Order: sequence, then structure tokens, then C-alpha cells
Amino acid sequence: MIQNHPVQKQYSPYITLKKDEWATLSPGSVQPLSEAEIEKLQGINENISMEEVSSVYLPLSRLINLYTTASQDLHSVTNLFLHKKTRKVPYVIGMAGSVAVGKSTTARLIQALLKRWPNHPKVELVTTDGFLYPNRVLEEKGIMNRKGFPESYDTSKLIRFLADLKSGVEKVTAPVYSHLVYDIVDGEEQTVYQPDIVIVEGINVLQVTNDGRDIPEVFVSDFFDFSIYVDAKEEDIFHWYIDRFKTLRNTAFKNPASYFKRYADLTDDEANKVATKIWKDINEVNLYNNILPTKHRADLILRKGNDHSVEKVQLRKV
Repeated sequence: MIQNHPVQKQYSPYITLKKDEWATLSPGSVQPLSEAEIEKLQGINENISMEEVSSVYLPLSRLINLYTTASQDLHSVTNLFLHKKTRKVPYVIGMAGSVAVGKSTTARLIQALLKRWPNHPKVELVTTDGFLYPNRVLEEKGIMNRKGFPESYDTSKLIRFLADLKSGVEKVTAPVYSHLVYDIVDGEEQTVYQPDIVIVEGINVLQVTNDGRDIPEVFVSDFFDFSIYVDAKEEDIFHWYIDRFKTLRNTAFKNPASYFKRYADLTDDEANKVATKIWKDINEVNLYNNILPTKHRADLILRKGNDHSVEKVQLRKV
């Protein structure tokens, strides 16, 4: 006799909340950012509304505030146990996701919101673009066409930067990257001085690579207290990339100093073809081979719909 077995329950390491469910977790009805502030923070071809900030990013800032507070409390308890006062180290957040998915805007919004909480007003944002090898080095290595791939970053320098942060070094510096000239800016540095929170944003932050070492020693993500992955369907990200390219063609690319000034006079049809080729040859390959496989290493996943707004949130169970 065949017995009927109950359907096995599907388990996941994440708690999944739709946008309206997530919005109920907002700490209050007060909007801490004005429309003018939001407009300055959002990226090209993004239209972040006050409602989106209130329903998605404000609850997220509250969650991070609670996690940061718990970390600060743990530091105090450790000092109590050791009978000594040690320097507090910053709470470090990793922010990952594809090119053109909107992670830079997400990082800026979270930074602005976290600064409003009284127990961690000093919040720094560092992008991993500054840790790309300079163009001359990429050309010497023959990987200029793989800019943004794991091998194009000075991962050792990034790890040293994060190690110094987490060791309580009073002042650390990071290189500065210019999207206008598409290269590291010689002689320019970002100084990070005793922050409460540091957001590290970049497509590569959750990737696990050993840089050619036989035995991996340490990864960038080892220094994160919390990590976020900004997610969307590949076809949506592709369309956002095309739209961004065409907008830049009409704006930044027209600057004589722009590395991409050769694209400034393209027609719409030519711009579509060039941007599509760049996406297919570089960004799509990097997305599927290096970025997307890291998604489920994140503590929280923000899933966007085709209008750039967040549709659901996945939070790792603890």
C-alpha cells in the first residue's frame, strides 16, 4: 500500500518580506530626508521617491542601527571583561551588486539615513573603484578590457585598508577614482578618521578569490559585520545600463576631459549598439561569472523591479 507523505517544507536561510510587509517595520512616520536631499543622492535615470525611502531604506537603516548598537554593546562588555579600555572599531557594511543596478544610490541613501541616528553619526562611504589598478598597470597586464573583474583590483591594498580599519588605526586612507577620466587620481586620497560605520561599496566586495595564492588566507568580506546585495533581473539591469550610457552620452561624455568623449556624438542607434557590445562582452560576463554567484553570501538582499523600486527584501536568519 502506497502511503501519502506530506509535502516537504521548503527551507531557506532567509526571511523574505514583500515591500509592504517590510514597510511596516519603519521606525516612524517622520521622513528624515527631504525631496531635495533624495534628488542629490540618486543616480542617473533613477527616480527614488520619498515613499520608497520611507518604506524601504528607513526600515533598513533602523535594522543596521540595531545591529550597530548591539556591536557597540558587545565592545563595552569585552572591555568590562578585560578590565581595560580598548579603541572601538567601526561597524563595516559591504554593498555588492551588478554595474547599473543602483547600488551606489543605495549606499548613499543608507549613509545619509544612518547619520541621523544619534549613536553613530559618523558614517563613511568608500567605493572599491579606488582600489582598481591604475590604467597603466591594467595595460601592462593586458587586462584593460577586464576592468571590474576580480583580477583588475589591488585586492591586497583593499584588505590592508580594511584590516587597518578593524584594527582601530586612528586614520586610514583610500585611493580616489574618477569616473570622468576613468582612472585613479594621482596624489588624491580619501581620509577615514575614526568613523562609527563604514560602507564599502563595489561589485567585487563579496567575491572570493585567492589572487593566485595556493591557499586563500583572507577575503574582503571577512571584515564585514553586515553585507547587502542589490539584485534585479538581468534584462532589467541591461536596459538600465543602456539608458545610463545614452544619458552619459548627452552629459558627461561631452566633457573634453572625459575618457569616453569619443562616444559623445553617437546616434541613438549607434549608442545602443556600442553599449550592448560593452554589456555583452564585459559586464554580462562579469555578472554571471563573478558577481551573481556571490548573492547568497549577503546578509540582506534587496530585490528590485523593472522600475528600479524594491519589491522584496530577504534577510538572513540569525
